[in-house]
Amino acid sequence: MITFDHFNINLLQTHEAEAFHDLINLNRARLEDFFAGTVAKTLTLDDTLKYCEEIQERIKAKSYFPYVITDTKTNTFVGLVDVKNIDWNVPKAELGYFIDSNYSGRGITSKAISMVIEALIETYQFKKLLCRVGSKNLGSINVALKNKFELEGTIRNDYRTTKGEIVDLNYYGRIF
Repeated sequence: MITFDHFNINLLQTHEAEAFHDLINLNRARLEDFFAGTVAKTLTLDDTLKYCEEIQERIKAKSYFPYVITDTKTNTFVGLVDVKNIDWNVPKAELGYFIDSNYSGRGITSKAISMVIEALIETYQFKKLLCRVGSKNLGSINVALKNKFELEGTIRNDYRTTKGEIVDLNYYGRIF
């Protein structure tokens, strides 16, 4: 378990499906464009439970690591840092992240990312981590920059949102 201030960071467990569903549901509108897969797989509590069961298999296979951020004062999930697109040949991975809108702007995401990175480097010896961020998402860009990620480039027309808009993505990398 990773802890800071009054927050814990743990890998998502199947028995936490309801709390995970609640987090996604509260933030669904703002997550649908860049967390489309997660949003689509958590429409109902039953869907979320099935998704959490699938996630456990992916964790066992070391192909996906979803770290949930819990506010210990309220015992609620407030954010997610997911480690995906893992390439063990390098080894490298992509980080995705979001925080509940009620917790944004407090530095929680930046601190959580920092601590998850430490754990990933210590446990898995990743040589590179990257973040793909919508070029207009200033909050996520700032989180990447605060965590010493460097802009490697902007890929134009790289992603189609669920609303059908084609957007540019900034690629940020950090070498270890």
